[in-house]
Amino acid sequence: MSLNKLNAISPIDGRYSTKTASLSPYFSEYGLIKYRVLVEIQYFIALNELNLLSFPPLSQDEKDQLRSIVDHFSEQEAQSIKDTEKVTNHDVKAVEYFVKDKLDDLGLSKYKEWVHFGLTSQDINNTALPLMIKDALSQEIKPMIQKVIQLIEQLALDYKDIPMLAKTHGQPASPTILGKEMMVYVERISSQMDLLNVLPIKAKFGGATGNFNAHKVSFPKQNWPSFANDLINSLGLQRMHYTTQIAHYDHLAAIFQNLARINTILVDFCRDIWTYISMEYFKQKTIANEVGSSAMPHKVNPIDFENAEGNLMYANALLNFLAEKLPISRLQRDLTDSTVSRNVGVPLAHMLIAFTSIQKGISKLQLNEGAIDKDLEDNWAVIAEAIQNILRREGVEKPYEKLKALTRGQQGINKQTIRAFVEQLDISDEIKEEIQKITPHNYVGYGVR
Repeated sequence: MSLNKLNAISPIDGRYSTKTASLSPYFSEYGLIKYRVLVEIQYFIALNELNLLSFPPLSQDEKDQLRSIVDHFSEQEAQSIKDTEKVTNHDVKAVEYFVKDKLDDLGLSKYKEWVHFGLTSQDINNTALPLMIKDALSQEIKPMIQKVIQLIEQLALDYKDIPMLAKTHGQPASPTILGKEMMVYVERISSQMDLLNVLPIKAKFGGATGNFNAHKVSFPKQNWPSFANDLINSLGLQRMHYTTQIAHYDHLAAIFQNLARINTILVDFCRDIWTYISMEYFKQKTIANEVGSSAMPHKVNPIDFENAEGNLMYANALLNFLAEKLPISRLQRDLTDSTVSRNVGVPLAHMLIAFTSIQKGISKLQLNEGAIDKDLEDNWAVIAEAIQNILRREGVEKPYEKLKALTRGQQGINKQTIRAFVEQLDISDEIKEEIQKITPHNYVGYGVR
């Protein structure tokens, strides 16, 4: 049975494959192999440029030909490496043999034994993996997060003048502005993006146990740590200076935890929007021929926000697992990181599914000002906070207690109730007039600004 959308085990390769396909060049087996080839070739070129070898340095044309191997790397070539792996039972060694074969094809056979010189497989893996993550974040994940931020910010602008009853503990509370509530999420996500953009992405590159043993014994006068720093920096990464055979993954863990926080904020957003829809503050645009319920024809369910919430929480379960597991390795290394790290693309794929759903859900929202206004008009008791603080300012005795007696647990508090209460207060007509101007619709502080 050939793999297709109907028989794929994972929904990210089946049901949702159109939403996640953009991650395939980074996190598929093909992507991993390509990034390994890239690291091997970049290392080989950098090593040649040290002029340590008995052979003449590569010409610029030869370097370009080597780099073009990565630029034009095909699925057929990836499959040939997988075929070699069946013999070697070692994935990185199969990549090494592939690069050596390419040197033969280019007439550079005399350089073959300098491919993978002095390295362990984790120098390749622990450089390829952060490179994959760096590129996927910059090309796919961050732009999608920014798109979500922009859409929520547009909601904030659209609703910047819409007063709304706040609900603290699910109960009527001091009014707010709907647009400001959207800006809460813009600020929260943007703050986490600021942190994500400064988190370093690091690679391990230091030989079998992190000490450049083979390099130093072969060329003791060469400063190998400095060479490795320059190589890793040229790839847009930072090099870990003190490692075992493998990366300690602490910095990737920080990135995963940061992404999880962004997801958590978006779960909060999805649940708020879901609740506003259930309160009829928002209605949803209907699409012809869509069905909301197999039994109830009237329903327009907030499925986009529900889908997003589920995928974000699933992504977080994996991100938090990766952050907790990858930094742990017995002594100088065990192999548990190898099989686990192959799943890095899975939570990112579920994030893309969620981001797409959020965008779709936002596009279907329609403001229902009537429901929002009615909720404000039905809850005049919420301006009790305003009145009691003005009374405090004017030196009235026990204003909180007076407003508590008037409003707490009472039904039917309306404009007339408040007006009658204010009129019997022993305060000036000027202060009474000031208080009577306050309504649930305008008691919003700096919300609009």
